[in-house]
Amino acid sequence: MLLSRQRKGLELLTTARLTSTRTPLQRAIVAAPRLTPSPRSFSTASLAMFALTSWRGTPGAQPKTFSQQRNLPRLPVPSLEQTFDKYLKSLSPFLRQLEEQGKLEGSTAEKELAKRKQWVQDFLAQGGLGHKLQQRLIDVDRTTNNNWLDDRWWLQKAYHEWRVPLMINSNWWLMFTPDKNMPAEVFEQSGRDAYPIVGLGSQGWDDAAWGIRRAAWLTSRFLQFKKRLDDEDIMPDSSRAGAFCMHQYTRLFGITRIPGLPHDWNTATPHPAKARHITVIARDNYYELEVLRKDGSLLGVDALEKALWDIIADAKKGDGAGVGVLSSDNRDRWTKTREHLLSVSPMNRKSINSIEDSLLCVSLDSSILALSPEHPAPAHEATPVWVDALARNCSGAGRGGHNRWFDKALSIVVEPNGRAGIMGEHSPCDALIPSILCDYAAAEPCPPPGSSLPSELTSPNESAGWKKLEWRVDESTQQSIQQSEEAALQAAKESDIRTLWYDEYGADWIKKVGKHSPDAYLQMALQLAYAKAHGQQVSTYETASTRLFKHGRTDVIRSFSDEAYDFVRGIREGKDAKKLYALLTAATKSHNTQTRESSTGKGIDRHMTGLRLLMRAEDGEAPAIFSDPLFGESQSWRLSTSGLSAGDRFAGTGFGTGYPTESYGINYLAGAQLLKFGIESKNDATTDFAKCIVEALREMRRISEQGGPPPEATQSHKL
Repeated sequence: MLLSRQRKGLELLTTARLTSTRTPLQRAIVAAPRLTPSPRSFSTASLAMFALTSWRGTPGAQPKTFSQQRNLPRLPVPSLEQTFDKYLKSLSPFLRQLEEQGKLEGSTAEKELAKRKQWVQDFLAQGGLGHKLQQRLIDVDRTTNNNWLDDRWWLQKAYHEWRVPLMINSNWWLMFTPDKNMPAEVFEQSGRDAYPIVGLGSQGWDDAAWGIRRAAWLTSRFLQFKKRLDDEDIMPDSSRAGAFCMHQYTRLFGITRIPGLPHDWNTATPHPAKARHITVIARDNYYELEVLRKDGSLLGVDALEKALWDIIADAKKGDGAGVGVLSSDNRDRWTKTREHLLSVSPMNRKSINSIEDSLLCVSLDSSILALSPEHPAPAHEATPVWVDALARNCSGAGRGGHNRWFDKALSIVVEPNGRAGIMGEHSPCDALIPSILCDYAAAEPCPPPGSSLPSELTSPNESAGWKKLEWRVDESTQQSIQQSEEAALQAAKESDIRTLWYDEYGADWIKKVGKHSPDAYLQMALQLAYAKAHGQQVSTYETASTRLFKHGRTDVIRSFSDEAYDFVRGIREGKDAKKLYALLTAATKSHNTQTRESSTGKGIDRHMTGLRLLMRAEDGEAPAIFSDPLFGESQSWRLSTSGLSAGDRFAGTGFGTGYPTESYGINYLAGAQLLKFGIESKNDATTDFAKCIVEALREMRRISEQGGPPPEATQSHKL
């Protein structure tokens, strides 16, 4: 049996999950915003940013964007035996570690696992509860149009019932690299306002030529993507494993999360989105900017740039009321303050409707966010000095919730010197999809301010109409704004956001010399790094995309496996390089298998979630397997991770963890020669963890070079 202290902690975890039907999605999804990784069967090449892929077949025969939707299979309901065999296997490393730590009182890992095997047998007995729940789930599948999980539960249970602030906790962020036309002395300017800024900062668009030009350029590129999407001119995503569902692309533009009780909602925006305007935010002033003509064609970059300069001039007249800060707060409080705001004046309803209906937001920040002199040096010298400040600004935490609307699906964030990134609300789509949009937007460099623009992107003698959104704010709302700002500043102070660039080797070396899948290799590096930082391993979430199925979203890859435990323990025990390489290879192969299975409808966590959501507590349905403290611990996701693509045009990405101690939200970009990690934790823990990642990567390189196959064999290696 578990030691009393361990048991108490696990019981708290389990109780929290058993008293809410949003489990285990409460952390399983929000902690994985996470920019969806490639399944093992998908090569890096096959997961290129598809919107940039050209049709190479017969001219005029390019398949339309949504042409494969009708042919996609439905998300399957896995068999009970398959799911719970894998579940029991996933518990083994937890029990082995507890036994090694001496935390099993009068018991062994073998005995504890045998006990849980008996619980599973009871659950799966013919005529037992497991089969009843499985039949209920099959009936759910039979009564849904597209997907038993997405149609019935996904948004509500995974996102909308979670009441914590979106800022840091649920929203994701992405930072662009410098545009290749930008002078280094412009991009690397140091700001005067240190993180986190109280209010709007001291600067007022000092020398904002690059910022305004790049904001107009990125906005135009986003709208060009929308036009191609509306025309179904984007190649359908696919891989060797089959066609991918494209439904999430319809959830990019014009989507907003609306706070509500007992849960939030998303706007019922049709595809294509009908709005012709975007929302521009400048010093807490909100503006409606027309960006499309009545026929749906795009206004030129020059017209957008001129309108943004006009908006800046207007914003300099005075700061706005800061209504958007309210959207950074706890969802229950934001629900109530929004309802009060709407009751104060019909004017407020018009302004909120304009924001919520708009295609996207553009936040024009009036100052460059800086870091305090006490900010720790990067964990690796390859990391640019500016990247942490940009990450914190794109997360929304940099300005105490000001100059943002956190409910919007897409927000472009631009500083005066042209540094830019994206903040996204996670519920409409997994962040891989907007990352493809972002890669498309950044693929064409921005012409420098004052230089000519491509003729096809200009609107001579035409202007973009704009108007300022007005608010009527009473004393109660002013007090709510102040309270929300205080909460946002406190959350910013508690959140430690760090970016690590590592250039000693990248995905090419991992494949050619290390002979491993880059994703699996980096997952093992994170396992080793966590053990170095905290002396043990923990439940680890990695996102698996299920877009091979109609309306598929994600499932879980449980990275903390027996093989991962053996590898880390082998290093701790000082085994020689050959033995460690064999252990590393076993760990990456096991991870690859699990990735492939989780991506092809054979994952376990979403299936167990469906079963649990169908239990009837009033009928006493409480099987031992789900009330087991170890069940809760195995889904606590203290290490919440996901990988993207190479991300060469991205300076980094990130999302927050939901736990206060010894927990991390980590997104990584596996470039050919450069690895990038976005790390978030609470209470200043990321600096040490980033150093542990560097140590792990160096140690694994030594193991691969000293214990792996000879270099001459690498040419024939294929992933």
